[in-house]
Amino acid sequence: MGAAGSKLEKALGDQFPEGERYFGLENFGNTCYCNSVLQALYFCVPFREQLLEYYSSHKIGADAEDNLLTCLADLFTQINSQKKKTGVIAPKRFVQRLKKQNELFRSYMHQDAHEFLNFLLNELVDILEKEDQAAKKGETSSPSEKTVNRLKNPQANGVQKEPLVTWVHKNFQGILTNETRCLRCETVTARDEAFFDLSLDIEQNSSITSCLKNFSSTETLNAEDKFFCDKCCSLQEAQKRMKIKKPPHILVIHLKRFKYIEQLGRYKKLSYRVVFPLELKLSNTVEDADSEYSLFAVVVHVGSGPNHGHYVSLVKSHNHWLFFDDDNVEMIDESAVQTFFGSAQEYSSNTDHGYILFYESLGANKS
Repeated sequence: MGAAGSKLEKALGDQFPEGERYFGLENFGNTCYCNSVLQALYFCVPFREQLLEYYSSHKIGADAEDNLLTCLADLFTQINSQKKKTGVIAPKRFVQRLKKQNELFRSYMHQDAHEFLNFLLNELVDILEKEDQAAKKGETSSPSEKTVNRLKNPQANGVQKEPLVTWVHKNFQGILTNETRCLRCETVTARDEAFFDLSLDIEQNSSITSCLKNFSSTETLNAEDKFFCDKCCSLQEAQKRMKIKKPPHILVIHLKRFKYIEQLGRYKKLSYRVVFPLELKLSNTVEDADSEYSLFAVVVHVGSGPNHGHYVSLVKSHNHWLFFDDDNVEMIDESAVQTFFGSAQEYSSNTDHGYILFYESLGANKS
């Protein structure tokens, strides 16, 4: 990427952000799904900062056993500490570890970027939890990171165990509340569940706001779907809806572009035009107060079908938009973002569609 790198430096000129690095990632055959998500996570600044801090405070030794967290921390540190401002890095160690860890990513088949993101975040949480448990056994843990989390409340031999709230949770975790109202006795049953991303059904010529409204729309449970009401002690008709109880600091939205078509017996890609704004107001929250978010990354699926294609990412960094396509990085105009909304017609030559959206909360409250 030598020429492309210097072209990017020329394009930014004296506006090149101090201390920032823009590096492409080498593709190992079919690893664009991984590269596109890693770029989005690298430019998720609070996540990056905590990962770099983790790396420097854990001084990972050469003899320490690799895991996905140490490999990711090593990769981000490598990018962050480059002398050059632009270039290409081969995320070889990370990809090898990923394939060793999960056979799903071992083949040379086209992989799903959303599945990878989900797997990665959950894996990072598992590793951090295990490290915390190991530290507690050695009585070296600090109590500051522990907090009561009412989501899971696991009981261990009747003793309530407090789940650890990691920096992954602090960035990405939100809480949904699933409310079911019995239509006979009006009793509302609410169940909370945590999420790292929201998967939204999409429709042609729609917007993220309308998809979120549909996500939180009221559904009537009747006929075979009746709800067992504890108060009535019987199956009853009910109304059910999903609301966001606690919006996350980083809101990740996955657009369900791959749909199983019964008649075809396979998945089909929906190229629907779904408008995603640069600034998003989240209104389907429990406390009806609007949460405001700003778009900073988009993972784009390029291709007409679910089993083949390519992934690239768009990233906003220091008020500039950049386009990452494996080892190639270039500047794009903000207006170019709308070319990735999707196609208003069923068959279009444009197959580059926004697939995973990353929004950061504009609120000062990062708790």
